[in-house]
Amino acid sequence: MEKIEHIKIAFFKGNTHEYHHRFVRWWCKSIYSHAEIVLDDGQTWVSISPFLYSRVAARIRTSVDQNDWDFIEFSVTTDELCSLKDFISETTGDGYDWVGMLLSQVLPVIVKSKKRWYCSQWVFKALSYSGIIKLSSTKIHEAPDLHPGRLYSILLQAPEHPLEAAGEALLKE
Repeated sequence: MEKIEHIKIAFFKGNTHEYHHRFVRWWCKSIYSHAEIVLDDGQTWVSISPFLYSRVAARIRTSVDQNDWDFIEFSVTTDELCSLKDFISETTGDGYDWVGMLLSQVLPVIVKSKKRWYCSQWVFKALSYSGIIKLSSTKIHEAPDLHPGRLYSILLQAPEHPLEAAGEALLKE
């Protein structure tokens, strides 16, 4: 029997006074302005942010204000977790995709620069690359503007997501 691990996708809703978070929320009509992957140790957070490093990077967080974040938890197999960590390794250091992020918000197509990402796009690709979610079950082709709020909705509806956790997350909104 394969070992089961747990990861979380963290959605940032805090720091409402910082202009960039307010702008992202206003533009996307969402309470979320950022998304990250929390690995199985619960302390390693991985993502890309134009306001921190502008590169895909892992950070250790030993304490987090739970009021600033919403989480969606996934049970993953050891193989999926290894694939996820491989993807993280392969993309660490990749830059922020300003062009893709901006154009994907105004054009009805997905615009993607090679070796560049924005947070929710990177999180989605990491989950699908590792097999944690199935690309075919997400209807991602219907969402070229994959902002953090849209990713949150897509992941809640993914069949791979446990229904009882999805119900709890929906109650928070």
